[in-house]
Amino acid sequence: MKKRSALRALELIEDGMIVGLGGGSTISHLIHFMKEENKQVKIVTPSFTTANLCLEAGLTILPTYLVSHIDIAFDGCDEVDQSLNALKSGGGIHTQEKIVASLAKDYILLVDESKFFEELPFKVPIVLEVIPEARMDVANKMNELGASIVERKCSAKDGITRSDNGNLILDVQFKPHQDLETLNRKLQQTVGVVEISLFYQVATKIIVATETTTELIERNG
Repeated sequence: MKKRSALRALELIEDGMIVGLGGGSTISHLIHFMKEENKQVKIVTPSFTTANLCLEAGLTILPTYLVSHIDIAFDGCDEVDQSLNALKSGGGIHTQEKIVASLAKDYILLVDESKFFEELPFKVPIVLEVIPEARMDVANKMNELGASIVERKCSAKDGITRSDNGNLILDVQFKPHQDLETLNRKLQQTVGVVEISLFYQVATKIIVATETTTELIERNG
């Protein structure tokens, strides 16, 4: 299904485009297909792994800070609903992913049917990138919102995991939430929170793959 989704994404890529890429196995398939088709594009990515795969494929990489626009961007996610709101939690690079999304004319999520829901089930946490000095205050405010909090750690590193920007990564687990607009606003307005991994009304389209089909769904409004 991941290859099917990547092949559908490939159809949207034209020579001369600046293409944003996130991380994950579906994106790695897309890179392979771009190499096979000899696509003449330039890549912007916040993912170290994706950047290495692009270099191995002979694709040109542009640093994000030199780019004023991206023609089309592709990324994965953990959950996405019918309104194209999404949760991303794994990589902890959501701040940079949102920068890529904001630069992109089209920001398209690639998923299989197991990640597509009528409403977000919140099986995964919302990840917060938090300025270290705000650690305790942010934790208290998340508790007030009814969330449970885990400071992300890594077995290969002593202490709390930090983002590429040097900030803390907090995994904040919420129960399924009906009012995503309000939740998004409250989290974004919390002092000390740099960015959140709830992508509320960010994606313009999604490609949903099943065993036999792919469907391109556009956001209404």
